[in-house]
Amino acid sequence: MSTLERARCSLRAHPLALDAAIAAGVLVCMVAGSFVVPRGEHGVTWGVRTPAVLSLLLMVAGAAALVFRRRAPRTVLAVTGTVSLVELVTSDPRAPVAMSAVVALYTVAATTDRPTTWRLGLLTMTVLTAAAMLAGPLPWYAQENLGVLAWTGIGATAGDAVRSRRAVVQAIRDRAERAERTREEEARRRVAEERLRIARDLHDVVAHHIALVNVQAGVAAHVMDKRPDQAKEALAHVREASRSALNELRATVGLLRQSGDPEAPTEPAPGLSRLEELADTFRSAGLPVAVARADQGTELPAAVDLAAYRIVQEALTNVQKHAGPEARAEVSVVRAGAGMEVTVLDDGPGKPGGPEAGGGHGLLGMRERVTALGGTLTTGPRYGGGFRVHAILPVKTTTAQGESA
Repeated sequence: MSTLERARCSLRAHPLALDAAIAAGVLVCMVAGSFVVPRGEHGVTWGVRTPAVLSLLLMVAGAAALVFRRRAPRTVLAVTGTVSLVELVTSDPRAPVAMSAVVALYTVAATTDRPTTWRLGLLTMTVLTAAAMLAGPLPWYAQENLGVLAWTGIGATAGDAVRSRRAVVQAIRDRAERAERTREEEARRRVAEERLRIARDLHDVVAHHIALVNVQAGVAAHVMDKRPDQAKEALAHVREASRSALNELRATVGLLRQSGDPEAPTEPAPGLSRLEELADTFRSAGLPVAVARADQGTELPAAVDLAAYRIVQEALTNVQKHAGPEARAEVSVVRAGAGMEVTVLDDGPGKPGGPEAGGGHGLLGMRERVTALGGTLTTGPRYGGGFRVHAILPVKTTTAQGESA
């Protein structure tokens, strides 16, 4: 960043200091201008004179008011207009106190709307010019009087131009932001529509073919002993329907696969049989993990087995990320009646922004998995420190109609 850019950033961060610097510059210009006196027929020339004490006080008052021009632009305009009016009426020769009113009028025009600029601008120009022409010591047609009209008009016009430019730039930015939001919303809408379409396709594929498989399997079981040929034919239909379902599922899921993903799974879906292997990966990463199991001999459906594994995996990942470097984790898998209880505990103090702070995507994913299987999930801080994830999964999953799956 260049020196000029750093200076701009510093001034933007301290607007009062910038206004104080502007006020000081205006004061210097007014004091310097007070030494300019008209001489003869050759116009304005530099002369040496001492400004009147009243003029100096009015110049200081007008410049001091400019320090607060951003905070109260109309009040500052009233103050600078008043001191300028006093200077125009009483001093001869005049000091350029009206310069402070010009700067204040510019600020009002730049920070308010056009109707306000018109009202206050015309009022300021009319009052100061009329006072200079009618009540001042100079003739009404003096060029100094016309100069008051010109400079106040320039201040109002310049401020209005700056305000208009800012409004145009802001409008362009707003349009760009709205266009960006519209594009993002359109993209999200299309993604949602595509997901819904794929969900319908998957539902249709699975429902149709599984219904065929169910019917043909029932026929095969019914005629297996008495008519084995018909049973064999029914089993052939089951095989054909399942192959068609797999092919259509593969084609549909292929739409979701990104470039670089493997064409087919290279290993079976993980389950609780790989729980120790999972714990070892976290132990090797520095997280002490104790595993306790009381589910020997329990046959779990594939969906429940996968969900239990993923819950432990995500919970241990949260422990490693959010519990702190000294945390320890405990995993327990217990068969309790018709359900399987999976519990992951840790004793870490936690970090700001942990999983309990906002319910991140990991906890949301766990909840969706458990809810889809008809189970329950509870998560939250432990008494005395740490975090607890507790899931109850049904050993036998059920369909929407209540049939065992």
